[in-house]
Order: sequence, then structure tokens, then C-alpha cells
Amino acid sequence: MDARLNYFAAPTTGKVLKHFMSAGKALKESPLPAATQELVALRVSQINGCAACIDMHTKEAAAAGETSVRLHLVAAWREATVFTDAERAALELAEEGTRVADAARGVSDEVWAYAAKHYDEEQLTALVVLVSFMNAVNRLNIITRQPAGHYELGQFH
Repeated sequence: MDARLNYFAAPTTGKVLKHFMSAGKALKESPLPAATQELVALRVSQINGCAACIDMHTKEAAAAGETSVRLHLVAAWREATVFTDAERAALELAEEGTRVADAARGVSDEVWAYAAKHYDEEQLTALVVLVSFMNAVNRLNIITRQPAGHYELGQFH
């Protein structure tokens, strides 16, 4: 499978994506725990069906020491016992922030309060931006059918 477009080959999108990817790097450097970031990125990508991002974030998470059990259970995190309360709060916020059309209300007050109980304002801000960032990246990849399976660690950082 070949991608419909090579974003980095076009001058305009090359410039845009350079800045876009630097935003992703800034998120990596935020005080939101790295494991939480990878779990959230993976879950958002699963919901959206973005194979390229699922490939990337499973490999990055595994390289950072994430266990295969936790990676396999992200899709069914509600029934899994391997996630902390803080991670569960982040995953729930990520789901509601991704499925805004399904919920027709965005993120509920209950989900927001639960996340705010586990993360300070800076971490919560990083979490919200991460969910939004991942949704944007997923759409860029899905629209152009970016292939998955060949991601190399650190390729976009």
C-alpha cells in the first residue's frame, strides 16, 4: 500500500508539518507522564483506526518499557486491572475527547473532574492538547492512507 500523498515532499505541507511535529516534541517534554502519553496516543489512534499511529505508539511505548499486557489491553482498559486510576482517568478523557460526535456533549463534567483529581493544571493542559494533537495526526494519516508497519523508533522526534 502506498500513501496518497507524501506530506514532506510538498513545500507548504513540509513547512507546516515541521512545526506540527515540533508541537508533538514539546508535548513529549511536558510533565504528563510518558507512559500516560503513549497509552492515550494509542487509545485515540485505536478509536480513529489510524494504523500508522498505532504502529508508532506501540513501538515507542514498548521501547520505553511498557509491557505487552498493558499495550494489548488498552483497547479494553475499562475491564483491565493493569492501569492506575490516573491512567484510567486519562484514557476516559481521551475517549470522550475523541468521540465528540458520538457523545454530542464533548467531555462530561464527571470525566473532567476525575481527570482533574489525578493531574495538575499543566498536566491536564498537556493531556487535552495531546488528545487534540493525536486526533489531528490520525486524520492526516487516514485521509492519505499512510501505511503502517515500517515505523522506526524516534522517526518523527
